[in-house]
This record gives sequence, C-alpha cells and structure tokens, in this order.
Amino acid sequence: MPFQMSTTGVAGRSKGKRETFYVPAPEHASRRVEQEDEIRMKRRRVEGQNLATDNVSVIEGEMATISCRVKNNDDSVIQLLNPNRQTIYFKDVRPLKDSRFQLVNFSDNELRVSLSNVSLSDEGRYVCQLYTDPPQEAYADITVLVPPGSPIIESREDVVSEGNETELTCTAIGSKPAASIRWMKGEEELTGEATVEETYDRMFTVTSRVRFSVTKEDDGVPVDCIIDHPAAKDLMAQRHLEVLYKPEVKIVVTYPEGLTREGDNLDLTCIAEGKPHPNQINWLRVDEDVPPHAVVTGTDLYIENLNKSYNGTYRCVASNAVGEAYDDYILYVYDAPTTIPTPTTNPVNTQDSRAGEGAPQKIDHAVIGGVVAVVMFAILCALIVLGRYFARHKGTYFTHEAKGADDAADADTAIINAEGGHNNTDEKKEYYI
Repeated sequence: MPFQMSTTGVAGRSKGKRETFYVPAPEHASRRVEQEDEIRMKRRRVEGQNLATDNVSVIEGEMATISCRVKNNDDSVIQLLNPNRQTIYFKDVRPLKDSRFQLVNFSDNELRVSLSNVSLSDEGRYVCQLYTDPPQEAYADITVLVPPGSPIIESREDVVSEGNETELTCTAIGSKPAASIRWMKGEEELTGEATVEETYDRMFTVTSRVRFSVTKEDDGVPVDCIIDHPAAKDLMAQRHLEVLYKPEVKIVVTYPEGLTREGDNLDLTCIAEGKPHPNQINWLRVDEDVPPHAVVTGTDLYIENLNKSYNGTYRCVASNAVGEAYDDYILYVYDAPTTIPTPTTNPVNTQDSRAGEGAPQKIDHAVIGGVVAVVMFAILCALIVLGRYFARHKGTYFTHEAKGADDAADADTAIINAEGGHNNTDEKKEYYI
C-alpha cells in the first residue's frame, strides 16, 4: 500500500483542516517499470516477426496455393481465413468443412494450403493471421482467370468482287478478364475496332470488326482472328477469302514459230483465266473485219495462206460476271523468201501481246542476207550503166600536127590553115572511157 502522510496547521491554510498526500511504495514503482519493459519487448518481437503472403492468379478449374510465411516466429499461432473471415486452418487443423482445402505444409514459419477446382465464387481476399499482441494480418488476393470460348469469325458476305470492301467480325465470349483480339491477313497485320461488354456474372464478351478492300491476289488468302488472354494460348479462328475477279487474257502463237510470211498459215490460241471462269471468248480484228476464210474454234483463231492484206491487230476478248479483259496480237506479214536459207538461229516470236505493249522483235539473218544481196546487185548494175554511158560519150580533139602548124610560115598562116584547111588533113583521135 502507498505510504500515507498527513499535516495540520500549515501556514496559509484554514485552521483545523487536514490534507493527505500519497507517495508510491518502492515495490509498486519497480513493477510498473517491468510491465512497460515487457510491452516494449513484445513490440520488438512482433516487429521482428514479419508475416508475409502473395497474391495468386489461377485459371478456373485449376489449383491455387496460399502460403502464410513468418520470419522469426516465437511459437505464435498461424491461421488462414477465407474472404468471409471464416477459419480455414488453425495451425494444422481445418475447422472449415470444405475438402477442396488441403494442408500442404505446416511449420513454425509457414502455413501452406491448396485449393483445388477453383471457381469464380472462390475469388476474393484471404487473410493470414498471426496471434501476436497485437495480432498481425497479411492479405492474399485470389484472382480467377476464365479463358474465352472458341472465337467465332463471320463475314458480311461469303464472296466479294475485286476492288470492293469486305467486313469480318470476330467474337470472344465469356472471358475474365476481357480478351484482346488481333487480325492477320496472310503476313499483314490489320487494325480492327473492338467493343467490350460485361455480363452479369463478371464475365466479358469482346467483339472486333475489321474492314479492308480486296484484290484478285487476296483470293484464297487466310484471315486469322487471334485471341490474346492470360488463361489461353494459341486460340484463334481462320477464314479464307473468296474473291471474284475479271479474266486475265493472253494470246499464244501456236504456229508459225518464226516470222509470218506470205503463204504461211497462222494459228493463235487465247488463254483466259478468271473467277468465275470466263463464259464467253470472242476474236475480232481491230478497226477491220476478220478475213472471211479465218476459222474460229473455241479459243483458237486459224488463218491460212497469209498475205499482206491480213496485216492488223487481232484481239481476244474474254468476259465473266465481274467484267471483261482482252489481249492483242499485231500481225505483220513479210514477203515470202526467194530462197530458203539454212537456219542458223532459233525461230523468233513476233507477237505483240497486250494492247499498247509490243514485244521486241529479234534480228532475222535471212532478211539481212537478202538486203545485202539486193544492195550488191544494185551497185553492180550501177557500174555497168556507168561503163556503157562513158563508152557512148567519147571525146575528140585535133593534135597540133593535124592543124598544119608546122608547115605554116608564121602564126597567121597557121591560124588560117587551122580554120579552113583541116578537113583534108589526117585526124589524130584519142578516146577515153
């Protein structure tokens, strides 16, 4: 008990009153100091006992593991609580009647528990609790991932014509979190527009749309809808484009293999490919009529006994439901050779294919030989003509002796003899060619 002291008659105070003072006993003061030291020591021990855990992400239907770890435990009790603050494990005892929770490890420093067949209802914040003074808590958030179902890819139209725009839609249903969608056309990545819709059960449906124009090269090209999600790998849907395009036309010379000459036959074949396949192929002669004896059989044009009046542009026109296209062949008929030279090179093709685009012609050695022969013949003829001309136009002159200049006495007599008397003198003539 505390020591009691009373005083009376103290100056300044009312006479006859008594005041009592309490002085703590020495043993009580020392006990209080000990209690304060004990509290400080406990706080230090609590601060040294670090309770830790980790957040967990798990795919729906798989297993999650929660680990409550303690550093420097002093035999304090560890327990695990569910999001509703119900005890799952108290030390190594499971009060909760849910057999999906199983003890994996229990020691002074860890309580590890597994949860199998996780569902969305298991998602939430779990509590690791350490019974210290005051108690410690650490929180492990379980996030349940739900992969989307198989993506569905749809097209606005099944078939599209070249030059037109098409639209594809890809949908990923029922995922958590929301999936992302990428588009690939062959090796080219496309940019789509995505919309995200959240359903009542915290699930998401994502829809992506992509638009692009197509060409004939896109026919048969795959378009992939690729799903990116943390709970799914290699999830995609694919659709092949079907593109209609107008024909591609090419004229092939079947005969002859070299130059087209007078008297030869000509055989042309029209090759046309398109989608759908060309339903009509026609032959015509640009700006003129086809020769009357020309024969058209399907895709072939046959003309026999060529002459120069057949020169011109022959056109093959092919058409289908998308459009029409054509290819041109320019016919030029050469003179028939007077002699048949020995072939020294391979035959050449003189086709001028596609309107406005002429195929380069190769040099024909027979033609060159003919030209050289004609030139040499012309030179020889010119020499003969010149010789005959000079032979007919000969030059005549009188020599000094023929005029009688030697017999004249003086110059005047010589002149007179030259003017009148040279008819009876002998003439000396020179001819030059």
